Amino acid sequence: MNIPPDRTSIRGKTFVVTGASSGLGRGTALQLARQGANVVLAARRGGLLEEVAAEAQAAGGTALAIPTDVSRPDDVEALAAATLKRFGSIDVWINNVGIGALGPFWDIPLADHARVIDVNLKGLIYGSHVAVRQFRAQGHGTLVNIGSIDSEVPLAYQASYSASKAGVLSLGRALNEELRLDGQERIKVATVMPWAVDTPWWEHAANYSGGTPRMAAMDDPAEVVDAIVGIALDPHEELAVGWKAKASYTSHKLTPNLSERMSADVAHKWQIEDAPPAPPTTGTLYEPMDSGRGVDGGVRERMAREKEQRGA
Repeated sequence: MNIPPDRTSIRGKTFVVTGASSGLGRGTALQLARQGANVVLAARRGGLLEEVAAEAQAAGGTALAIPTDVSRPDDVEALAAATLKRFGSIDVWINNVGIGALGPFWDIPLADHARVIDVNLKGLIYGSHVAVRQFRAQGHGTLVNIGSIDSEVPLAYQASYSASKAGVLSLGRALNEELRLDGQERIKVATVMPWAVDTPWWEHAANYSGGTPRMAAMDDPAEVVDAIVGIALDPHEELAVGWKAKASYTSHKLTPNLSERMSADVAHKWQIEDAPPAPPTTGTLYEPMDSGRGVDGGVRERMAREKEQRGA
């Protein structure tokens, strides 16, 4: 029997959340704040971070906003330093930030592929390095890395994103073994692997697919936010969130080739065949955009409208 973690233990603990200006990061920070946590908010959009910080304060937490580009090691070091100066220690570091590039691998500029790796993999390595060093110094801590079901099942038209998320999963597995060998029983590393989630990620992604960004049967971000908070309190190595992610994870262990083909066929249908046309864009790879500020991305609502317009 799984016993839910005691969420009253959140009060007064310090959580660093990257990618906190929107989507899962914003949702996670606000849920933690509602339960009395100290939340340190990191993202590129400094003005929007202040808005999230004010909302977190009003919800009952204590918030600190630190504009951060996780692809810059100095920014990540400064984020940790500011957190320690304000709160003295770090209980949980949540590496949530992530960007994407959609489309055939050969149609996406090489610089865009490189940027995805800079943020999604190198950025998480920088955050993990800072966090684990601090955890070893203080003797405890939990690192939560947000991967994707793409960490296990690579997805067509998201090649570099899938590669980055596979790297995140391998990073967590290796770190757990190193910490075990180091005798660090009070330091845990968890990797969260959701299905496609309806957040502003889709609006922010670079897109060379020719169609508006979308995926089948997208999950509500609230389900994933709840899972992130839960695993931060009761850490274990890997968590596939929701029945679709769990089914994909399990089927890939049993029949990897079939699972990859089925996933690719779904991506082709929804992103290439059925998506309304859209021009190429670099999204927020290089510069943030003002839109896409909430937790929910509105993609499911948009897709429902498009379905009505087609008379389907």
